[in-house]
Amino acid sequence: MRWPAKGQWFFIVLSVLAVVVLLVSVYDILYNEEWLTWVGAFYGVLLLLVVVMLYLRLTEQPAKKTAVAEFEKTLKGALHHFKCPSCGGVFAVKKSRQDNKKSFLLTCPDCGMTGMVPSTPSVIVAEIPEKKSTSKNFTCQQCGEWVMVWAEGTELASDLHVYSCPYCGAQQDLQST
Repeated sequence: MRWPAKGQWFFIVLSVLAVVVLLVSVYDILYNEEWLTWVGAFYGVLLLLVVVMLYLRLTEQPAKKTAVAEFEKTLKGALHHFKCPSCGGVFAVKKSRQDNKKSFLLTCPDCGMTGMVPSTPSVIVAEIPEKKSTSKNFTCQQCGEWVMVWAEGTELASDLHVYSCPYCGAQQDLQST
């Protein structure tokens, strides 16, 4: 069993108090105990606690994400792993240079969905499947640089394309070699 996170305790206590006040309200209605003043005060306290909780939730700082660069440092040969937001498939991209500054557009090697890979991705993939597909190479006709793409854990989608160059930024369908 896992304990609730630090920020969840306030919500749990608030929920339990709300249930208790609701039960007291129902009891008061059923048995006509005339606790209306006390029940109203408890609802006021609950409302105040909800406002405090919302304020604290809105003012908390978001957690920092680990940058992909930290993950890439452990890999050899400029190998970059990404996760498709559509299907969750993991794929790898190997570039001929490490100094690219451009994001590039490609289809997911698993599901074929078109998506943008940013020049500085913000999410890492911790687990990489052992099975690898055959790779597919793409060459830019404008600058001559190449990109190699393959799927991790599955076979490549039949209609794989790289639509822009991560080096020169040319917006063209890179040539499959």
